[in-house]
Amino acid sequence: MPNQLSLRSYTRQRRSHAHDFHQLVLPLRGVIQLEMAGFCGKVAPGECAVIRQGEQHHFTADTQARFVVADLDALPPNLVGGERLVFAVSPPLSRYLEFIEAQLEHQVNADIERAMVATFAVLVAEQRLSPRLDARIRQVLSHIERHLTEKMTLQRLAGVACLSETQLKKLFRQQVGLTVMQYVTQKRMDKARALIQHTDYSIQLVAELVGYTDLSAFSRRFSRHFGMTPTRFSQ
Repeated sequence: MPNQLSLRSYTRQRRSHAHDFHQLVLPLRGVIQLEMAGFCGKVAPGECAVIRQGEQHHFTADTQARFVVADLDALPPNLVGGERLVFAVSPPLSRYLEFIEAQLEHQVNADIERAMVATFAVLVAEQRLSPRLDARIRQVLSHIERHLTEKMTLQRLAGVACLSETQLKKLFRQQVGLTVMQYVTQKRMDKARALIQHTDYSIQLVAELVGYTDLSAFSRRFSRHFGMTPTRFSQ
Protein backbone atom coordinates (compact mmCIF):
# COMPACT_ATOMS: atom_id res chain seq x y z
CA MET A 1 0.00 0.00 0.00
CA PRO A 2 1.21 3.57 -0.55
CA ASN A 3 2.27 5.68 2.42
CA GLN A 4 -0.59 7.98 3.35
CA LEU A 5 -1.92 10.38 5.95
CA SER A 6 -5.56 10.59 6.97
CA LEU A 7 -7.83 12.15 9.58
CA ARG A 8 -9.74 9.69 11.75
CA SER A 9 -12.46 9.66 14.35
CA TYR A 10 -13.33 6.59 16.39
CA THR A 11 -16.20 5.47 18.60
CA ARG A 12 -16.68 4.37 22.18
CA GLN A 13 -17.25 0.84 20.92
CA ARG A 14 -14.15 -1.25 21.53
CA ARG A 15 -12.65 -2.38 18.24
CA SER A 16 -9.82 -4.76 17.49
CA HIS A 17 -7.76 -5.49 14.41
CA ALA A 18 -4.29 -5.75 12.86
CA HIS A 19 -3.02 -4.55 9.49
CA ASP A 20 -0.21 -5.42 7.11
CA PHE A 21 1.42 -1.99 7.41
CA HIS A 22 2.81 0.15 10.21
CA GLN A 23 0.64 2.88 11.68
CA LEU A 24 1.32 6.01 13.70
CA VAL A 25 -1.59 7.54 15.60
CA LEU A 26 -1.26 11.18 16.70
CA PRO A 27 -4.20 12.74 18.56
CA LEU A 28 -5.19 16.27 17.59
CA ARG A 29 -8.05 16.57 20.08
CA GLY A 30 -9.22 14.10 22.68
CA VAL A 31 -7.56 10.83 23.65
CA ILE A 32 -7.58 7.27 22.41
CA GLN A 33 -7.51 4.27 24.74
CA LEU A 34 -5.10 1.81 23.15
CA GLU A 35 -4.22 -1.75 24.08
CA MET A 36 -1.46 -3.74 22.41
CA ALA A 37 1.58 -5.79 23.36
CA GLY A 38 3.83 -3.57 25.45
CA PHE A 39 1.33 -0.79 26.05
CA CYS A 40 -2.10 -0.27 27.58
CA GLY A 41 -3.33 3.23 28.28
CA LYS A 42 -4.40 6.58 26.86
CA VAL A 43 -2.64 8.49 24.11
CA ALA A 44 -3.23 12.25 24.20
CA PRO A 45 -2.46 15.29 22.02
CA GLY A 46 1.29 15.89 21.95
CA GLU A 47 1.98 12.15 21.80
CA CYS A 48 2.45 9.54 19.10
CA ALA A 49 1.55 5.84 19.29
CA VAL A 50 3.45 3.33 17.16
CA ILE A 51 1.47 0.31 15.97
CA ARG A 52 3.73 -2.11 14.16
CA GLN A 53 2.83 -4.20 11.15
CA GLY A 54 0.77 -7.25 12.13
CA GLU A 55 0.31 -6.04 15.73
CA GLN A 56 -3.13 -6.90 17.10
CA HIS A 57 -4.49 -3.84 18.92
CA HIS A 58 -7.70 -2.73 20.60
CA PHE A 59 -8.94 0.85 20.80
CA THR A 60 -11.77 3.14 21.85
CA ALA A 61 -12.19 6.92 21.79
CA ASP A 62 -14.81 9.62 22.26
CA THR A 63 -16.62 10.40 19.03
CA GLN A 64 -15.47 14.06 19.26
CA ALA A 65 -11.80 13.05 19.34
CA ARG A 66 -9.75 13.62 16.18
CA PHE A 67 -6.50 12.01 15.04
CA VAL A 68 -3.90 12.17 12.31
CA VAL A 69 -3.11 8.60 11.28
CA ALA A 70 -0.08 7.70 9.16
CA ASP A 71 -0.11 4.36 7.35
CA LEU A 72 3.49 3.50 6.45
CA ASP A 73 5.12 0.62 4.62
CA ALA A 74 8.31 1.19 6.65
CA LEU A 75 9.06 2.90 9.95
CA PRO A 76 11.67 5.67 10.22
CA PRO A 77 14.99 4.31 11.57
CA ASN A 78 14.51 5.84 15.03
CA LEU A 79 11.29 3.84 15.52
CA VAL A 80 12.62 0.48 14.33
CA GLY A 81 13.26 -1.92 17.18
CA GLY A 82 12.54 0.65 19.86
CA GLU A 83 10.70 -0.37 23.00
CA ARG A 84 8.94 2.97 23.42
CA LEU A 85 5.57 2.60 21.70
CA VAL A 86 4.17 5.96 22.84
CA PHE A 87 6.33 9.07 23.00
CA ALA A 88 6.07 12.84 23.27
CA VAL A 89 6.35 14.67 19.94
CA SER A 90 8.26 17.87 19.30
CA PRO A 91 6.54 21.26 18.86
CA PRO A 92 7.45 21.41 15.14
CA LEU A 93 5.72 18.08 14.52
CA SER A 94 2.70 19.17 16.58
CA ARG A 95 2.41 22.32 14.49
CA TYR A 96 2.75 20.33 11.28
CA LEU A 97 -0.17 18.14 12.32
CA GLU A 98 -2.34 21.27 12.32
CA PHE A 99 -1.31 21.95 8.72
CA ILE A 100 -2.05 18.33 7.76
CA GLU A 101 -5.52 18.61 9.26
CA ALA A 102 -6.28 21.87 7.43
CA GLN A 103 -4.99 20.56 4.11
CA LEU A 104 -6.78 17.22 4.22
CA GLU A 105 -10.05 18.84 5.22
CA HIS A 106 -10.08 21.38 2.40
CA GLN A 107 -8.35 19.99 -0.66
CA VAL A 108 -7.60 16.79 -2.56
CA ASN A 109 -4.23 17.11 -4.24
CA ALA A 110 -2.08 14.02 -4.76
CA ASP A 111 1.15 16.00 -5.22
CA ILE A 112 0.66 17.94 -1.98
CA GLU A 113 -0.28 14.78 -0.13
CA ARG A 114 2.92 13.03 -1.25
CA ALA A 115 4.94 16.06 -0.17
CA MET A 116 3.16 16.08 3.21
CA VAL A 117 3.99 12.41 3.78
CA ALA A 118 7.64 13.06 2.92
CA THR A 119 7.85 16.05 5.29
CA PHE A 120 6.00 14.13 7.99
CA ALA A 121 8.49 11.27 7.68
CA VAL A 122 11.44 13.67 8.09
CA LEU A 123 9.89 15.23 11.20
CA VAL A 124 9.13 11.82 12.73
CA ALA A 125 12.67 10.61 11.97
CA GLU A 126 14.13 13.45 14.05
CA GLN A 127 12.00 12.72 17.11
CA ARG A 128 14.04 11.86 20.19
CA LEU A 129 11.43 9.45 21.55
CA SER A 130 11.13 11.44 24.75
CA PRO A 131 9.24 9.75 27.58
CA ARG A 132 5.57 10.53 27.90
CA LEU A 133 5.16 13.67 29.97
CA ASP A 134 2.89 14.44 32.87
CA ALA A 135 -0.11 16.41 31.55
CA ARG A 136 0.82 19.34 33.77
CA ILE A 137 4.29 19.51 32.27
CA ARG A 138 2.82 19.30 28.76
CA GLN A 139 0.70 22.31 29.66
CA VAL A 140 3.78 24.23 30.72
CA LEU A 141 5.73 23.31 27.57
CA SER A 142 2.82 24.36 25.39
CA HIS A 143 2.50 27.65 27.27
CA ILE A 144 6.21 28.38 26.87
CA GLU A 145 6.02 27.65 23.15
CA ARG A 146 3.06 30.01 22.65
CA HIS A 147 4.35 32.85 24.83
CA LEU A 148 8.08 33.15 24.12
CA THR A 149 7.72 36.89 23.47
CA GLU A 150 6.44 37.47 27.00
CA LYS A 151 8.09 37.63 30.39
CA MET A 152 8.34 34.12 31.80
CA THR A 153 8.50 33.58 35.55
CA LEU A 154 8.49 30.43 37.62
CA GLN A 155 5.45 31.73 39.49
CA ARG A 156 3.50 32.16 36.26
CA LEU A 157 4.41 28.70 34.93
CA ALA A 158 3.63 27.06 38.27
CA GLY A 159 0.16 28.61 37.97
CA VAL A 160 -0.24 27.12 34.49
CA ALA A 161 0.61 23.69 35.90
CA CYS A 162 -1.48 24.15 39.07
CA LEU A 163 1.60 23.26 41.10
CA SER A 164 3.68 25.05 43.68
CA GLU A 165 6.95 26.49 42.38
CA THR A 166 8.90 23.83 44.29
CA GLN A 167 6.76 21.03 42.86
CA LEU A 168 7.10 22.41 39.33
CA LYS A 169 10.89 22.71 39.57
CA LYS A 170 11.22 19.12 40.78
CA LEU A 171 8.78 17.55 38.33
CA PHE A 172 10.03 19.57 35.36
CA ARG A 173 13.66 18.60 35.99
CA GLN A 174 12.69 14.94 36.37
CA GLN A 175 10.70 14.85 33.13
CA VAL A 176 12.53 17.27 30.85
CA GLY A 177 16.10 16.99 32.12
CA LEU A 178 16.55 20.75 32.38
CA THR A 179 15.48 23.40 34.85
CA VAL A 180 12.44 25.42 33.81
CA MET A 181 14.50 28.50 32.97
CA GLN A 182 17.17 26.49 31.16
CA TYR A 183 14.40 25.11 28.94
CA VAL A 184 12.92 28.58 28.34
CA THR A 185 16.35 29.90 27.36
CA GLN A 186 16.98 26.96 25.03
CA LYS A 187 13.65 27.46 23.24
CA ARG A 188 14.30 31.19 22.91
CA MET A 189 17.77 30.68 21.53
CA ASP A 190 16.66 27.99 19.08
CA LYS A 191 13.89 30.25 17.79
CA ALA A 192 16.26 33.22 17.58
CA ARG A 193 18.75 31.21 15.52
CA ALA A 194 15.98 30.09 13.15
CA LEU A 195 14.67 33.64 12.74
CA ILE A 196 18.14 35.04 12.05
CA GLN A 197 18.91 32.31 9.53
CA HIS A 198 15.57 32.19 7.72
CA THR A 199 14.23 35.76 7.81
CA ASP A 200 15.49 39.27 7.15
CA TYR A 201 14.33 40.52 10.55
CA SER A 202 16.62 42.93 12.36
CA ILE A 203 18.49 41.62 15.40
CA GLN A 204 16.41 44.00 17.52
CA LEU A 205 13.16 42.48 16.23
CA VAL A 206 14.45 38.93 16.70
CA ALA A 207 15.35 39.79 20.29
CA GLU A 208 11.83 41.09 20.92
CA LEU A 209 10.22 38.04 19.30
CA VAL A 210 12.01 35.75 21.74
CA GLY A 211 11.26 37.79 24.84
CA TYR A 212 14.19 40.19 25.18
CA THR A 213 13.55 43.93 25.48
CA ASP A 214 17.25 44.63 26.07
CA LEU A 215 19.28 44.03 22.88
CA SER A 216 22.57 43.85 24.80
CA ALA A 217 21.20 41.17 27.13
CA PHE A 218 19.96 39.18 24.13
CA SER A 219 23.33 39.45 22.37
CA ARG A 220 25.20 38.29 25.46
CA ARG A 221 22.89 35.31 25.93
CA PHE A 222 23.06 34.35 22.24
CA SER A 223 26.86 34.60 22.26
CA ARG A 224 27.14 32.36 25.34
CA HIS A 225 24.74 29.84 23.83
CA PHE A 226 26.19 29.61 20.31
CA GLY A 227 29.72 30.95 20.66
CA MET A 228 29.17 33.92 18.35
CA THR A 229 27.21 37.14 18.31
CA PRO A 230 23.82 37.35 16.56
CA THR A 231 25.31 39.84 14.08
CA ARG A 232 28.14 37.50 13.14
CA PHE A 233 25.74 34.55 12.88
CA SER A 234 23.59 36.50 10.41
CA GLN A 235 26.50 37.19 8.04
